[in-house]
Amino acid sequence: MTDFTLSKDADGVATITWDVPGKTMNVMSFDGLAQLSDCIDQALADEDVKGIVVTSGKEGSFAGGMDLNLLAVMKEEAGDNPAKGLFDGTMRMHALLRKIEMAGMDAKTKKGGKPIATALPGTAAGIGMELPLSTHRIFAAENPKAKYGLPEIMVGIFPGAGGTTRMVRKVGAIAAAPLLLEGKMLDVKKAKGAGYIDEIAADPLAAAKEWVLNAKDADIVKPWDAKGYKMPGGAPYHPAGFMNFVGASAMVHGKTQGAFPAAKALLSAVYEGALVDFDTALKIEARWFTSVLMNPSSGAMIRSLFLNKEALEKGAVRPAGVPDQSVKKIGVLGAGMMGAGIALVSAQAGMEVVLVDRDQEAADKGKAYTETYLGKGMKRGKVTAEKKEAMLGRITATPDLDNLKGCDLIIEAVFEDMGVKAEMTKKVEAIIPEDCIFASNTSTLPISDLAKASVRSDQFIGIHFFSPVEKMFLVEIIKGKETGDRAVAKALDYVRQIRKTPIVVNDARFFYANRCIIPYINEGARMITEGVSPILIDNAARQLGFPVGPIQLTDETSIDLGAKIARATKAAMGNAYPASPSDDLIFWMEEQGRLGRKASAGFFDYDEKGKRTEYWKGLQDKYPLAEDQPELIEVQQRLMFAQVLEAVRALEEGVLEDIREGDVGAILGWGFAPWSGGPLSWLDIIGTPYAAERCDQLTEAYGDRFACPPLLREMAEKGQSFYGRFDPEAKAA
Repeated sequence: MTDFTLSKDADGVATITWDVPGKTMNVMSFDGLAQLSDCIDQALADEDVKGIVVTSGKEGSFAGGMDLNLLAVMKEEAGDNPAKGLFDGTMRMHALLRKIEMAGMDAKTKKGGKPIATALPGTAAGIGMELPLSTHRIFAAENPKAKYGLPEIMVGIFPGAGGTTRMVRKVGAIAAAPLLLEGKMLDVKKAKGAGYIDEIAADPLAAAKEWVLNAKDADIVKPWDAKGYKMPGGAPYHPAGFMNFVGASAMVHGKTQGAFPAAKALLSAVYEGALVDFDTALKIEARWFTSVLMNPSSGAMIRSLFLNKEALEKGAVRPAGVPDQSVKKIGVLGAGMMGAGIALVSAQAGMEVVLVDRDQEAADKGKAYTETYLGKGMKRGKVTAEKKEAMLGRITATPDLDNLKGCDLIIEAVFEDMGVKAEMTKKVEAIIPEDCIFASNTSTLPISDLAKASVRSDQFIGIHFFSPVEKMFLVEIIKGKETGDRAVAKALDYVRQIRKTPIVVNDARFFYANRCIIPYINEGARMITEGVSPILIDNAARQLGFPVGPIQLTDETSIDLGAKIARATKAAMGNAYPASPSDDLIFWMEEQGRLGRKASAGFFDYDEKGKRTEYWKGLQDKYPLAEDQPELIEVQQRLMFAQVLEAVRALEEGVLEDIREGDVGAILGWGFAPWSGGPLSWLDIIGTPYAAERCDQLTEAYGDRFACPPLLREMAEKGQSFYGRFDPEAKAA
């Protein structure tokens, strides 16, 4: 198999084409690195070659990054010293890209080299962007769908093939920091402004060939290799540069709260690399890259946010043997915020949508949500008038249920009441085709109970969206006791169509996500009743990597919703309901009329514009602050164990059928400490023996809610890890 091929035209331009067989997008492998190196050597050694252009054989894309199996190969090559294997392998990549950069020129005079350009037909990410950055000129196509960037930080690593060092030297630390730390992929115009590409061309290959034929010696010397180079914005030892690096450090710690190892390593590589010459900086980058790869957080993030997420999106848990169930016409019952959001993403995916509510005014209001969303997109230049018209044309807003005829999927998003949902199910099933799948968007009501109102319970399923629908990446699919395979396949295919990540769980109270979120919120509330400062509680969570602390989250989701869930759960469980001081706090807040952000009064005070200001001081009148506040680690472990033990119980009880869904669902669903790889990965990082021991200590100090689940106890005694015991990939192998 050949990933890179070399050809030469009559004008003396050598073209190296990257085209990995069997892949829709190019990825870099060890074989590919060797082939690219050979092609470069041949072209540089050929006297008839005047210049070189690197391009892609894939239509609309250049490369999607690196084959992550390459990292495993690096480790294996070194045997008992995996760090050496990673470092040596990384340095081999640096050597190759540095060879491209120097292009055969004399090391002292910087003359005699051959110009090398990159022609990008489209998307370039990761090493697919680092390779072009080592060439002398980057040309990109006028491709509105293409994205460019270095997104490695999103999966727990950072650009380690020279991308970090080159971008900092090209645009300066302040300009490079957000590109590297946020990992955002940019469209072609923004990528040019950011410094990822040099020119936009209708025909990038032709433009690149023309450039290499006319380039002079000075055109191919990178700024950092030229005499008298000064880093944009200043180096750390320069007065202006010093302040830039202080600012970059503050930005990193402000965004990450110190919770993400890759961000700290990236900052160190940037700062230390800026103090030395370019080649030494590459070595420093490789050392920090190796350090991150050896951190268990890196492996956990790569596994959950790349490998597992991709596997779930490609149908890893889809029932075998069920033909394609792509949705053509969808009915959405209820045009409130959830229903309107579901209609939006469905129309965005090209489906015909029937949005139903009690009257025309309510239905139109739901459709207007899409119109407002598209209007904002037009102002940002991301949506055309034609696209807006087409999307709105796909949504029929109506109070008439007869319009649901011909739908192949119904998603019910009406009021969270068993009776209301049952009545709607019966009415709609009398109209829709017999093979139409019916789904409920409930977040708390058991799917098996809701399915009792259906005359075809095998076609009844739960599809739980998170709010706001258009922004949240996760969709939780819930199987009732009688839900059939076709319903599961339909739900999965629909989620694939709207480009979100699905997890499939079995029916149980609160399903999976809410089952874990509620203890997180409750533990925070319980600590307030103990006199723990809400500031300490929320900051402890943020320093674990959670987007918001449990107290702020309660305000955001509304306090009366928490009170309603508590009452409903108590009514359903009867004497089995575990009484909690957190309920007392929530009920009291409800009585005070402090219902959260929506009321501009909750655990926080809000200004006249609805902006959060400070924690409500009246809270301490009811629950005075304790004189002795707990240690930060103690608060953090209470918040972590409250969630992870529920994840273990969900796995133990069969609510979770696939360990990958437990981790991916936690990170995408409620922002569970992404650096950890998810709750089950976190338990593997700390080790099951320690986790069981800590459960016993927390149980003794705070109560039975921290009792060690039998599964965790058994695994601790056997010294097992969750991915060692339950990893589907390992079982398949």
